[in-house]
Amino acid sequence: MSESEVLSKLAADVDSALSAAQELDEETKKKFLKLKEALEAFHKEGLVTLVKAVKSDERGKELLLQAMEEPSVYALFSMHGIIKPSLRARVVEVLEQVKPYLSSHGGDIELVDVEEEVVYVRLHGACAGCSMSAQTLRDAVEETMRTRLPQIKRVEQVTDMAVSGFLSIDQDKGWVEGPLLETIAETMNNGAVYCMLQESVLLMQSEGRLFAFRNACPHMGLPLDGGKVEGETITCPFHGFKFLRSTGECLTAPEVQLEPFPLKIVEGRIWVRPQ
Repeated sequence: MSESEVLSKLAADVDSALSAAQELDEETKKKFLKLKEALEAFHKEGLVTLVKAVKSDERGKELLLQAMEEPSVYALFSMHGIIKPSLRARVVEVLEQVKPYLSSHGGDIELVDVEEEVVYVRLHGACAGCSMSAQTLRDAVEETMRTRLPQIKRVEQVTDMAVSGFLSIDQDKGWVEGPLLETIAETMNNGAVYCMLQESVLLMQSEGRLFAFRNACPHMGLPLDGGKVEGETITCPFHGFKFLRSTGECLTAPEVQLEPFPLKIVEGRIWVRPQ
C-alpha cells in the first residue's frame, strides 16, 4: 500500500468514527467527545514539547521544516494548532468575509499579493469599472482588513494584467524558479494539474490563467494533485472536498480555502513565491 493510500485509509477511519459518534445517544456522545478532547489535548502537549526541543537546535529547525513537507505531519501539526496560518492565509480569510458585500453590488475581489504591511487586490465585475472602486476598497475591504489584521496598514488595487492573462508581480524577494511554461502548456491545456517544489506547490489553470496553491487540502492536509479536474473545479481524492481552480474557494465547506501563492511568468519561465 502506497503512502497516499495509507493516509487515505487513516483519514477515512477518523471520518468514519466521527460519523458513527453522531448516531450515539446524547449522553454517550458527550462522553465520546470528552474522551476525544482529552486525547487531543494530551497529544498536543507532547507534540508542542517535542517541537520546542527540536527548534532549539538549528539543524533541528531544518529537519522540522522538512518533516512538515510530509502531508501526514503537516495535517497533524495543523490539527493541533502548532502550525499557525500564514499572514497570506489570514488575509484570504478576511477577503472571504467581504466577498458577500461586494457580490451584492455585482462585484468580486481577488488577492494578488501580500507584501509586509500592504495587501494588493484586484476587483472584478461591477466593482472593477466603478468610479467608486477606491471608496469600496477603503470602506469595505481596508476597514475590515485593518480591524481583523492590525499589522496590515493599507489595501491597494492592482489593475494591470500580465501578457496572456497571467499574473505578474514585480517584487523579487522569495521567488522560487519553476518550469518553463512551454514544457507544461499541453498538460495545463488538457485540464490537468502540475506540481513543483517536491510536489508541495500545485499549479492549476482556469480560463487561460495560471494559479499556484499549496498542495494540501485544508480539511486534513492531504495532497490534491490526484484529484479529479472537472470544469473549473478540482476534487480532493481523499474526502471529496471540491475547490474552484481559480480562487481556491471550497464549494463543499465555504469556511475553508486553498492557500494561494503569488505566481509570475518571466521570459517564459514560471516563478512561485511560497509563504
